Amino acid sequence: MDKSKRESIGNVLFVALVVCLVCSIVVSTAAVALKPRQDFNAELDRKLNVLVAAGMLEDGQRADDEGRGIEELFEQFEVRVVDLRTGDFTDDVDPDTHDQLRAARDPQRSERLSRAEDRAGIGRLEHHAIVYILQRDDGNIDRIVLPIRGQGLWAAMHGFLALESDMRTSAGLAYYQHGETPGLGGEVDNPRWKGQWDGVKLLDDDLSPSIRLVKTRSPEGSDAARFEVDALSGATLTTKGVEEMVRFWTGDKGFGPLLERLRQAEAS
Repeated sequence: MDKSKRESIGNVLFVALVVCLVCSIVVSTAAVALKPRQDFNAELDRKLNVLVAAGMLEDGQRADDEGRGIEELFEQFEVRVVDLRTGDFTDDVDPDTHDQLRAARDPQRSERLSRAEDRAGIGRLEHHAIVYILQRDDGNIDRIVLPIRGQGLWAAMHGFLALESDMRTSAGLAYYQHGETPGLGGEVDNPRWKGQWDGVKLLDDDLSPSIRLVKTRSPEGSDAARFEVDALSGATLTTKGVEEMVRFWTGDKGFGPLLERLRQAEAS
């Protein structure tokens, strides 16, 4: 075969097609083979961030390749599903298979929020959510970890918020997914900033969401200081997003009804 025939358009397209087909097979095979490991790592990361939010694991701490350490600590939690419409726990939804984000996109399993209701900028609210409960030896709740999400500057932010047994006081905050600017809004990952959330009051005496992210803190020991966390420097919109997100998920449309039921149960 002469050179002109080898370099014909038909031969070039045939070679390109074969190369693309071989590459597609290789990539597809690799994706299928790695899927179990990817799912395992995603689940391990979720558990790790629950533990970080609850103050049971230090930032940056990791497990070995099989997840030992994280798995052992996470076994202390009771994983429950709550109906956000009533604040009641339900056994009708399996926490092992429930996907909150997928449910939020399903009109049969979620509701559209009005602009006034949607402080977190999530659009639709799923009917059911998963919570993580850590109990004391006497059977009472030591702390509870809530999944939260909301709009940041560039994209949705996803994290976990932990509350102490009074269901009013923050025990920690951890974000595991966001698209905020490094050095600005990305400081939501900074351990020093996240450390401020330990012990801050999220609800006032009337049980209304009252957390505030401020540039200038109130005098130490004042009543207002109990509800304040430092704003993120140079990241006004991310700061506003975090504040509104926490207020939404601790309010009536979020986990507010559940928190009220748990407070009543604790009191009785």
